[in-house]
Amino acid sequence: MIAVSLVPIIAAGVASVIVGWIWFHPKVFGASYMAGMTPEMQMRGKKHIPISVIVTLLASMLIAWVMIFVGNALNEFIDWIGAVELGFWIWVGFVAPSMLGMVLWEQKSIKLYLINSIYWLVNLIVIALVLLLGGQYFSGVANSYDTGAGTQQVTE
Repeated sequence: MIAVSLVPIIAAGVASVIVGWIWFHPKVFGASYMAGMTPEMQMRGKKHIPISVIVTLLASMLIAWVMIFVGNALNEFIDWIGAVELGFWIWVGFVAPSMLGMVLWEQKSIKLYLINSIYWLVNLIVIALVLLLGGQYFSGVANSYDTGAGTQQVTE
């Protein structure tokens, strides 16, 4: 069970922003992602990058916070396999189906759907892994204390 701690949530949010920066970089999927955008749309987007990054960070931190509760309820934060499974099942159950609307109703391409949808799969798995590692680290810190002769583990 992972305790709700602000540091892993912030770390997961930062990791999510980094994943997005890499994923949508022009040398990865950014050129394909922006293929249908007009130059005006691109310029408008560039003007709002600082606000967009902050909002993305906050949204990713909210996702991480909710993921802690879901992962704890399903007892998935036992190891890295459970964290990967948690990210995968959240993606399969919520993200991939709900994003189909962009193809069905907005007439966006399957290629754009795959770029966005698989980005969320990777992103959710990264968030879950960061939470697992951060939770393990901070539970270890919380369960140890300094006796002057070295750090001792507290057993419960």
